[in-house]
Amino acid sequence: MVLRDQMIDMTKKAKTAALALGLISTRAKNQAVSAMARALIFKSDYIIAQNKKDLTAAQRQNYAKALVDRLTLNAKKIKEMADSLLETAKLKDPIGEEMASFKRPNGLLIKKVRVPIGVIGIVYESRPNVTSDCVGLCLKSGNAVILKGGREAIHSNQAIFKVLQDALRKTEIPTQAIQLISSMDRKAVEILLSLEEYVDLIIPRGGEGLIRFVAEHSRIPVIKHYKGVCHTYVSDQADLAMAYDICFNAKVQRPGVCNAMETMLVDKGVAKEFLPQMLTGLRNAGVEIRGCPRTRAIVKDGVKKATEKDWEEEYLDLILAVKVVDNLKGAIDHINTFGTKHSDTIVTKDKSQAQEFLKAVDSACVYVNASTRFTDGYQFGFGAEVGISTDKIHARGPMALAELTTYKYLIFGQGQIRQ
Repeated sequence: MVLRDQMIDMTKKAKTAALALGLISTRAKNQAVSAMARALIFKSDYIIAQNKKDLTAAQRQNYAKALVDRLTLNAKKIKEMADSLLETAKLKDPIGEEMASFKRPNGLLIKKVRVPIGVIGIVYESRPNVTSDCVGLCLKSGNAVILKGGREAIHSNQAIFKVLQDALRKTEIPTQAIQLISSMDRKAVEILLSLEEYVDLIIPRGGEGLIRFVAEHSRIPVIKHYKGVCHTYVSDQADLAMAYDICFNAKVQRPGVCNAMETMLVDKGVAKEFLPQMLTGLRNAGVEIRGCPRTRAIVKDGVKKATEKDWEEEYLDLILAVKVVDNLKGAIDHINTFGTKHSDTIVTKDKSQAQEFLKAVDSACVYVNASTRFTDGYQFGFGAEVGISTDKIHARGPMALAELTTYKYLIFGQGQIRQ
């Protein structure tokens, strides 16, 4: 009961702070977010020192390389975190935006305006930068935020949170608008998910197991991103040099993230020309190739046999599934069958092919002639994101300021009564 009482107290304070945030000016919010950015740079040595404690524990636990990559902080990454906050401060404040305005025959003036959601709980794993990204976006959009990071990043998250909260003390933002659950008891998450009286939305970020646990146990609405099985389709009308660069970037540049390519689809019309060079380049970069029978017939050495399970696998590693398809329809059917509605791209010089792909692929982000690695709030010009939603309701794709708002109707009358 002690933990539950602590959680209720925390969420009550967040709710009170959220109501206060709705009255704070854009200028004050921007000043606070900018102050947090400066504090990250000023305290970067302290943050890196705390991060090393998590990395030491990760080595003892023999964590996967992809997880260690997500966990690691250095001066460059902290500067990126600070830059993300500064970009967020520069963005237009969505709160108060008039989405629609109309007058009824009886003279009533009705306006639909953006307002904050309220209190947002974010449950996440391994990425300490999520702490600052989510705090910045939530505060700018007028929301209080309750953070629950994973055990693997506990020292990093606590250090970043302390720096951010200390920076808020000299601003108009109430410090209780940001909260961090430090308890490593798993019951803390279960309690958070039950407090619908105080928390308005839950956003989980992490592995599929975490997200399914949150979705199954939450009494609060959840916006989900289960996993990112992203595809690149090299069409029979592709510029093959461009296709090589896009595929290499999408798989190799940072394989342990949700927008990395996990399956490469190659049209049978260019497979014999494209696959030998492409697979050689990927293997030289350390990528394990798992290919369909037609792929293995073209490149006989160094390609493992792909199983049906490979088509739906999010490797988050230097592993790639490769399939030769008959045509554009075959690629689209494969993506819509095995994809996770995250990010998919076509490489083609044919505009009609591009348009068909854009219309037919049922994913949050659909590209033409570009790497799926751009599915990211910062890359989209949103400052950052609190997650990439593969849901279809309320938010889809990178969730930034606008996605952290809802709306209400303001009705102006001159004494009208309903007859």
